[in-house]
Amino acid sequence: MAKLIKAPPKFGHSEWTYSNHSNYDSAEKQRASSEKLRAESDRLVEETEEMAKRTQRDVNKKFEQRIDDVNFWKSELDRKLLDCKAEIDLLLSYQTRLENALEACKEPLEIVNRCLQMRENRVAIDLVHDDVEKNLLKEREVIQGVMALLHKTLEQTTEQIRIMRSKRYKLEKDLNDKFSALNIDEDCRDCRDDNPNLTFKPSAAKIEANSVTPVDWETFSNENILKAERDRKNAVDLRAVIDSILNTTANDMQKQVDDTDLAFDKRIRETKDTKSKLENHLGKVHGEIQEMEKNLQKLERAIGDKMGPMKLSQTRLDARTNRPNVELCRDPVQYRLINEVAEIETNVQKLQETHAQADSNLKGLIRNQLNLEEDIDVKSKSLFIDEKECMGLRESINIKRY
Repeated sequence: MAKLIKAPPKFGHSEWTYSNHSNYDSAEKQRASSEKLRAESDRLVEETEEMAKRTQRDVNKKFEQRIDDVNFWKSELDRKLLDCKAEIDLLLSYQTRLENALEACKEPLEIVNRCLQMRENRVAIDLVHDDVEKNLLKEREVIQGVMALLHKTLEQTTEQIRIMRSKRYKLEKDLNDKFSALNIDEDCRDCRDDNPNLTFKPSAAKIEANSVTPVDWETFSNENILKAERDRKNAVDLRAVIDSILNTTANDMQKQVDDTDLAFDKRIRETKDTKSKLENHLGKVHGEIQEMEKNLQKLERAIGDKMGPMKLSQTRLDARTNRPNVELCRDPVQYRLINEVAEIETNVQKLQETHAQADSNLKGLIRNQLNLEEDIDVKSKSLFIDEKECMGLRESINIKRY
């Protein structure tokens, strides 16, 4: 017997209509939701794109600020380093001056000792502890005291040079670090997100444990600058002390040399006043000739020293003529360079005029020296120890000012 197949249930027309409307509503809602999501997606894409660009602009701005900060401190360090190097050079020159001054004391000291030894050869009543001998003993004491002071000052100068070199090293190290950091930050600033060499580095987004705060960073360089400036001021003060010491010691030695010479002159005048006056004038003229010759050399060096700055100024002016287009600007640099050339030319002219006057003066001094020597040769040389040996030896004493 065949099995009966149950027919599927049939729905009413209202149910069919309801089902259609339900599908309409569901499709409409899904479509509206999809449209809303698409709109939200577009908005989100635009928003994130704008946010990314805004963030990059902010990052680039901060890079610019950071680069400006580094450049500022780099320029400050650069300036202080130049000051430090200049001060070291000055200290080295002062060190040389001290060494020369110390070395220059040996000859006067030797002359004093030889004079004392020669005067021991006086005989009879002339073997007297007179003013000449007292001044010679005092002169030896002054020179020995000056040498001790110069040696101590030289040690202080050497130590100050060591300190300044240490500060120079720290400034150079800080500058090198900032130069490296500046190169890195400039590369980062100039890097764009379409660079083919970019790679993902997820672990890079962190704060390094050994990093410092901006305040610490500024404090480090500021302290380097302050310490360098403090030591530079100490060096400046030391140079002022050295100038004073060199001047004072030269004055003291010169004064004592003059006092000793005066005592010699007084002793010699007791036997031959005229001859002692001529010798005294000859010694002074001879000393002035040496000073004037040094003055001429100094003026010649000064004229020669202006050639380098003149070449530099003119080279700079010539180089700046190659600035392109509107960059060929009559800026303060251009006017200052032109003024600098004029200043150097004026100074060279003044130096040349002074050199001519000094040369004329030297010729006059030489003529006077020849006249005095001729007059002295005419005079009889009656005093052997004080006049011929001692004073002849002491004429070579030249207390130089370094």
